[in-house]
Amino acid sequence: MKRGLLVTITLLALVASAGVAFAQDVQTARPMFLAVPPHSYGPVRQADPAAQLPQWTFPFTSSFNNRQYKPVIVGTDPSQNNSTTTVTVGVIPLKMVYGPNNGNMTFDPNTPYINNVSTVQMLEKSPIFQNYIDWVQGGTDLGSTQYIDAYQRGDFWSSVQSNSNYHIKVKFVLGPTQTINVANGQGLVETNPLGGGYKIGTYDFGTLDNQLQQIIRKYSQIQPNVLPFFITYNVYVTSGGCCIGGYHSANGIQPGGQSYGYTTIMEQAQNGQAIFSQDISAASHELGEWLMDPFTNNPSPCPSNGILEIGDPLEGEANYGTYPYKFQGFTFHPQDLVFITWFGAPPSTSVNNFVTFQGHKLGVCQVG
Repeated sequence: MKRGLLVTITLLALVASAGVAFAQDVQTARPMFLAVPPHSYGPVRQADPAAQLPQWTFPFTSSFNNRQYKPVIVGTDPSQNNSTTTVTVGVIPLKMVYGPNNGNMTFDPNTPYINNVSTVQMLEKSPIFQNYIDWVQGGTDLGSTQYIDAYQRGDFWSSVQSNSNYHIKVKFVLGPTQTINVANGQGLVETNPLGGGYKIGTYDFGTLDNQLQQIIRKYSQIQPNVLPFFITYNVYVTSGGCCIGGYHSANGIQPGGQSYGYTTIMEQAQNGQAIFSQDISAASHELGEWLMDPFTNNPSPCPSNGILEIGDPLEGEANYGTYPYKFQGFTFHPQDLVFITWFGAPPSTSVNNFVTFQGHKLGVCQVG
């Protein structure tokens, strides 16, 4: 517990060839994310080089344990490149339909979120995909760009300040909405147990992940150089208990594996209360972690993180680690993310020797 907030944990899902087995959450409602190792539901064909996700390796020796690490990261090496890399993010809305025996409600990301703007439209117009925010961190201007790009520029500022045209951008492409009929025993409608006072749906993680695999296989447009990013509206995934805001994983490993991700988008509370996964907070968490660990197999030196998860160390902070940014009357809440320096890379790597994007004061491997 910290400042009255529930402490967020990450569950490590152990994947077997027969399906997905995951740790059980013994509590009924707490905010959490999943870290799912790369896996396969059958033979994985590595992509041809032209269809692979752009990726590079950053070798560093961690000051935490004096061991060398070589994480694979999305994009190109900022010390060797001075141009923009763009990755297509195929946003696939999941329309969740609950029948008369488990809630009799439908949660559709295409319905109005606020001011007649749908959840899908809100995400597309957010700073994750748009360039209208000038990110000034600790007095250093990282540029008017997308949130994940600003994070990456700050993360490797020692190189970017010379190669100032370096960017890693994400392109929003809307995929076809997929309807999921939630059977009894897979989920139900209830009042949001984490606050807000409104109705939400729940859905079983293992069932969801199997369905995402089917959707990925259904569309030939989904190739390793495209990130399929599935979204729900006002739905929490469950793993023995509620409430999971998102996860990312991959079918296969680098260089040719297929990465994918899921996030929920919860509506904001009318009273201004911070809601777990509201607007873009969980989406920024998952896309940031995908950027730094697209195949979910970059090892971490930190005892609290088995892999290079850059959002997890800050989930227990006030407002779930989010910071407000207002644009045209709407307040977005992207989550703060730790830099590679949090894992023990040289402090000079990041902007202002920061350990997090927002300059939060943490020691190496220290959880906020």
